[in-house]
Amino acid sequence: MNTRPKLLCFALTVLLCTVGLAEAQQPKKTPRIGYLQAPPLSVVAVRTNAFRQALHDLGYIEGKNVILELRSADGKIERVPAIIAELIHLNVDIIVSGGSVVTQSAKKATKTIPIVMAQEADPVGSGLIASLARPGGNITGLATLAPELSGKQL
Repeated sequence: MNTRPKLLCFALTVLLCTVGLAEAQQPKKTPRIGYLQAPPLSVVAVRTNAFRQALHDLGYIEGKNVILELRSADGKIERVPAIIAELIHLNVDIIVSGGSVVTQSAKKATKTIPIVMAQEADPVGSGLIASLARPGGNITGLATLAPELSGKQL
């Protein structure tokens, strides 16, 4: 009995099965988060660190299973659109925006990348979202809904 054809058939079967398994177990894409603040990051370090800590608490470790693209306009509002364009070019999966100017620029730049706004006093009044109940579009996040408190918070 010639075992060579059986061995060849077995080897071919193993090879084909291995190729199928290799295709099925492609590595997951590491999420890339774009994070933009208008003021220098050193000024908002408490917020940035809290954001990092919250991600860590949820199991996201920077550089391991999530990539953070932290950016600042260094207080120069005119730089915000260019930085948003840079984040889009980096193929971020989400943009976290700090403040109205950043969120407005992100909204103008993309209709597909999700935008999570923070520190927005009146997202409906500023035209960022249609309504609180049904924001529509690609923007979600937090609204303080108390612009009159800003002066008192200082």
